Amino acid sequence: MADTTGPVRLRLAELVAVLSLGQDAAFGQPLESQLRGTLLAGWIGGAIGLSHADLTVAYWCGHLRYLGCTGHAHEVAGFFGDDIQARARTLLYNAADPKAVLRDVVAHAAPDRRGLARVPAVASALAGGRRFAAMNFRTGCEVGDVLAQRLGMPDDVRHALQFTFERWNGKGQPTGAAGEAIPLPMRLVHLAQDVEVLARQRDPASATAAVGERAGSAYDPGLARAVRPMLPELLRRLAEIEPWDGALAAEPRPHRTVADPDLDEMLSIVADFADLKSVYTAGHSRAVADLAGAAAVRAGLAATDVERLRRAGLVHDLGRAGVPNSIWDKPGPLTRAERDRVRLHPLLTAQMLDRSPGLATLLPTAGNHHEQPDGGGYPRGLDAGRLPFPDRLLAAADRYRGLRENRAHRPGLERDEAAAMLRADARGGHVDPRAVECVLAADGHLPRRADEVNPAALTGREMQVLGLLARGSSTRAIAQELTISPKTADTHIQHIYLKIGCSTRGAAALFAAQHGLLP
Repeated sequence: MADTTGPVRLRLAELVAVLSLGQDAAFGQPLESQLRGTLLAGWIGGAIGLSHADLTVAYWCGHLRYLGCTGHAHEVAGFFGDDIQARARTLLYNAADPKAVLRDVVAHAAPDRRGLARVPAVASALAGGRRFAAMNFRTGCEVGDVLAQRLGMPDDVRHALQFTFERWNGKGQPTGAAGEAIPLPMRLVHLAQDVEVLARQRDPASATAAVGERAGSAYDPGLARAVRPMLPELLRRLAEIEPWDGALAAEPRPHRTVADPDLDEMLSIVADFADLKSVYTAGHSRAVADLAGAAAVRAGLAATDVERLRRAGLVHDLGRAGVPNSIWDKPGPLTRAERDRVRLHPLLTAQMLDRSPGLATLLPTAGNHHEQPDGGGYPRGLDAGRLPFPDRLLAAADRYRGLRENRAHRPGLERDEAAAMLRADARGGHVDPRAVECVLAADGHLPRRADEVNPAALTGREMQVLGLLARGSSTRAIAQELTISPKTADTHIQHIYLKIGCSTRGAAALFAAQHGLLP
């Protein structure tokens, strides 16, 4: 289990690798696919004698090649429907072949149209296709550059990333750069990451053949000739390595560490990457983080816990990248299958963060933001007894900010409307009542009366006894835990039963869970 009490120690390569996992999700690929391609590029570069400077650029470009992908997900979805499926297809065909691109547009553009109605829609897509593609890829490059600059990437890395979508024959986007105008490290990354996908989804022989077939169109022909003989052995080696461990070990020296004072800015990059996924969520994670942190101060949490909760808020929605915009931006009700996809995004967040020793300290809080005290949340259906109070604070802050913001299916609610709905959710057991009041107070709402937050008017000591009783402690064990006599403990228990209107431990535990009274 990660240490959540000490200062966070994070290598820049860890953070960038986590961002590469987000790019995998946005392209519908298994986590660590992009890292596998980056490793392959490094091995090839070493074998053909690239300089340390070029290997360094290739390493960071391999991790960050699609960093701007969430910046134009909305537009891709508008053109193709499922933006993740659309991106996944581009990884397989030769994007330097205009005929292959044309076939993809004809087959998949305007998916909301059927039969003859598709004909004019596809014709319109074809007419504006090149202009749309140029704008789309330019957006990806610009967004990626802004984020790369904030990561502190050097100029040569940022320059190479501008050629992410260009191709050797000049048929790429957005500028049509060709040949050696494309930096050598990026030409290497183009080839290596395509090989990784083709070998994984088809077989190594198909990947090797594609290198030969695409030489001179997608790939530098000299590089392709040098690479083909070594691919079988390199792909065998790739199949035997743990990509995360290999990618971290391959980081060019000197290794860069994110100092604790700079960590918030670094995590805000993760927040912005996630929130750009939908036009309805820009700035959401930053707002949730700020609100959760302020609510934690209101709740009297220790400074280290406040800081950890705020940082968990910045990264909590990273898994959103793995859900199509055709779902996030849908104006009508979701189908059951679509809801299933949505319910996976917190799990995806947790899987990404868990790979990084530095960022795993933000778990499980970051992955629990859709869990509910009544056990009806997702993805794991945890109940109040398994949700620490900081996790409940983050869930309440996320829910409140979601109510305040516009969504595809409804406009954002006014402050008082959102507060009333959040309190109704608390009464229903969907959010913790105390967490709700801390969040609302942090947003400037007047606090509710104590009897509304604590409906049984329990004393502080009675709250402690109830928590232990609900978890099965005997009267004697409660007395030992609280350093009181068994008789005093029994008196507290009887007072609790009288106040909440029951006479058994099970009913008391249920009352505590329903009203968010468990510690």
